[in-house]
Amino acid sequence: MKLRRDIFQAISDPTRRAILVLLTSQSMTAGNIASNFNVARPTISKHIQILNECGLVEANQQGREIFYELKIDKMKEIDKWLEQFRKIWENRFNKLDNLLLTLKNKENEH
Repeated sequence: MKLRRDIFQAISDPTRRAILVLLTSQSMTAGNIASNFNVARPTISKHIQILNECGLVEANQQGREIFYELKIDKMKEIDKWLEQFRKIWENRFNKLDNLLLTLKNKENEH
């Protein structure tokens, strides 16, 4: 049984994140993706394979070419995980805003 890769491992690499950004606008072949990077095509193919294994991209055969496209549903898992931190940050910013407002009001009283 082959283990599925973790999406967070996949996005930890800057090249793979760049590939995901490229695929936000259109599906692309491995050659098209590789042309955007200054590394060997097999290196890019390995990155694409990792993204594919974790479900962040999907391969679709069209004639003799394989086009890769972003799987938005899988990206939502990342957003869902980040949401817990977003709530913490918002809460802290709200507390800071309240503190600053309190300090400003005290300053205006004097």
